Amino acid sequence: MLIRIPRGWQIPERQATAESAYLNRRQILAAMALPSILPAANRNPQFTLDRPLTEEWAATSYNNYYEFSTNKQEIRSLAKGFKPRPWTVEIAGACAKPQVWSIEDLETKMPIEERLYRHRCVEAWAMAVPWMGFPLSELIRRAEPQAGAKYVRFISVNRPEEMPGIRYSGNYPWPYYEGLRLDEAMNPLAFLVTGIYGKPLPNQNGAPLRLALPWKYGFKSIKAIVRIELVSQQPETFWNKAVPTEYGFFANVNPKKPHPRWSQAVEQLIPNMERVATQPYNGYEKWVAAMYKGSEI
Repeated sequence: MLIRIPRGWQIPERQATAESAYLNRRQILAAMALPSILPAANRNPQFTLDRPLTEEWAATSYNNYYEFSTNKQEIRSLAKGFKPRPWTVEIAGACAKPQVWSIEDLETKMPIEERLYRHRCVEAWAMAVPWMGFPLSELIRRAEPQAGAKYVRFISVNRPEEMPGIRYSGNYPWPYYEGLRLDEAMNPLAFLVTGIYGKPLPNQNGAPLRLALPWKYGFKSIKAIVRIELVSQQPETFWNKAVPTEYGFFANVNPKKPHPRWSQAVEQLIPNMERVATQPYNGYEKWVAAMYKGSEI
């Protein structure tokens, strides 16, 4: 007889919220106009999934966020003291119209929609998440990139007084920063996230504004963004700076290219750790493969 011992963060499957129940609850709460619920966003039918959505409790309890901790299960509690509002995001650099946006203006003036995306961590675990937000290209177009803009650099907030991981994580090059080529940033898949499961983005998931880049490993999807810069040269990125032998600039999901310390051919689905084959570009090949012109991803 096989006895399965659950991990500390797992609950019995019978207690997990089904997708249908989540959707019904969202509709009811939205109708009640509770402040914890964002205005209902239409689901974009272009983005569908071949697997069930990850249960909300799992997606909001199992997180990588080194600014708070290296322990995934501790981040939710450690992030409770983080203040995501008031919040502004600056768009600057090689653009004709530098801008500063409040998070409230982004939530009300951008075309907010819901997208069901795969999320694939470089550590080989994966989720399926209902993000709410808007295309990154919408924000970049409004800033009117100049001819010299070839890349986009992103910078996270740096608040060691609210983020204990910054204080205790040694020599990491804080604040967190990431980068994309301009064509990647303008790809329709690149998504700026303001909510999840019909609610404002929780602190542990990157509140109040983060990226979702479903064809890349999760560390590219920078959290708590405060600045976006249009630049002419390929920018440094946090993990490539910290561990250049393990983390590259592009970080596209590639089952044929192992991490130096583990295979990427298989991923494990949170929360039950079911093993499935990793897909090139995390299953988004038709959207993004042309950007890399058939080269090794």
